[in-house]
Amino acid sequence: MALYTLVLLVALMRGRPTDYGAWKGLFQNGWMRVATLLFAVSLAWHAWVGVRDIVMDYIKPDGLRLGLQVVTILLLAGYVGWTVQVLWR
Repeated sequence: MALYTLVLLVALMRGRPTDYGAWKGLFQNGWMRVATLLFAVSLAWHAWVGVRDIVMDYIKPDGLRLGLQVVTILLLAGYVGWTVQVLWR
């Protein structure tokens, strides 16, 4: 994770990528796609844990709590699926 961030920061500090072609070139590398996907999955997991804890602490009716957790899982899974679609299209 730290390597991915470092590579992206170095690329941005060097003044590149500035246009669509440069970004596309950056993401042609398989390792960059995988690193980005791992970042998205990690972010989704972190969001799930945070929202789950908030819902469990503050929503008392079981049915409403379950419904909100299911909606959260579906949204996060959709976001990760969208990330896969963007990265490998």
